[in-house]
Amino acid sequence: MAPAVAKKKPNFVVILADDMGYSDAGCCGGDIDTPNLDALAKGGLRFTQGYTTARCGPSRSCLLTGHYAQQTASDVMTPGKTPDWVRFAPQHLKDLGYRSYHSGKWHMKFKPVSAAGFEHSYTQMAQFGFFTEKGNLMDEKPVKGGEPFYATTGIATHGIEFLKGHGKEPFFLYLPFTSPHFPLHALEEDIAKYNDRFGEGWDVARAKRHERMRGMGLVNCDLAPLEEGVWPDWNLKTEELVKRVGEGEVSRAVPWKSLTRTQQEFQRTKMAIHAAMVDRMDQEIGRVIGQLKAMGEYENTVILFASDNGASAEQMIRGEGHDPQARPGSALSHLCLGPGWSSAANAPFRLHKSWVHEGGIASPWIMHWPAGIAAKGKLRHTPCHLVDIVPRWWTWRGAVALGACRRRRRVLPGRA
Repeated sequence: MAPAVAKKKPNFVVILADDMGYSDAGCCGGDIDTPNLDALAKGGLRFTQGYTTARCGPSRSCLLTGHYAQQTASDVMTPGKTPDWVRFAPQHLKDLGYRSYHSGKWHMKFKPVSAAGFEHSYTQMAQFGFFTEKGNLMDEKPVKGGEPFYATTGIATHGIEFLKGHGKEPFFLYLPFTSPHFPLHALEEDIAKYNDRFGEGWDVARAKRHERMRGMGLVNCDLAPLEEGVWPDWNLKTEELVKRVGEGEVSRAVPWKSLTRTQQEFQRTKMAIHAAMVDRMDQEIGRVIGQLKAMGEYENTVILFASDNGASAEQMIRGEGHDPQARPGSALSHLCLGPGWSSAANAPFRLHKSWVHEGGIASPWIMHWPAGIAAKGKLRHTPCHLVDIVPRWWTWRGAVALGACRRRRRVLPGRA
């Protein structure tokens, strides 16, 4: 069936999670409640081979420029001088009559409004704490900040405010959440929802995810083994980690049954916080969708959801440090997911963020556009990458072509 054809230029909303695993969302086989993402998947398409660069900055550079990070050196993690020819998505879209807005993480060398072309930008600069607005910017000027504050909610709220103030032109909203990047910070009510989950451990969790994913047709590969001998070399040493965090901390992806009861309980709690962060992001995505519906723009808005890379095995302490007496998930704590649960979040693939194995580069990838995509709840197996978004999607016809993608199926080793 051919796709429906929109009668006017579509809007674009690009939602980017930060360090979210390939199988975290419910529609990707996960055990975290994500009803809004699940609804987008049911009403749109899931691309099973969506790829990233395995790191935060380069992925965002690819997404915003349509070129690989090494070509543009436009993000804060890629060395080099940015060529004069580099243009950002809002600058391309402005030529087509669009207004562009940004709310969330930035991680680029260039200012979002004066250099990258966004009309308005709420820039999340406080990357090592979710309960502070200190250092954040509104249109490149410091915000006063206020309490209470939670970053995931704040990012969505400002995105919604930009939409409320929008006129009649087509729009592009770039919504890069910081969730669920470390530190593991979540609202108490969200954590409580998951207090009784994950007690079976990462071995069982990843095996169940793998089974569900195969049943969904997302993958056709075996479950990769845990690799307890591999972890980021910049992580805190095991002795230092236990000293600063506590006896429940585990620095390797070892079998769950090898852990002490104290370790199992602490690790279960960490995964509950990670799940709470993803859950809250999904709730906030629901609020953004509600605003699109209130504007009458939901049907003709292309919504893309992806992650900047796989889940993270990093274990370090930054910012204001970690208080081992603080409630896990609170502002004074600074916990990281670690390689055990990261292996589950990236199931069924190998390794984690920063590796260019599947676990580091594979991303959940959902595209939803009622006015332009006739297929509902289908899978697309054609490989795609964040670098494809600008050249393929920033034209009306390009979005239709990608949504209707029926090219010959190309399968990478071990993938559906």
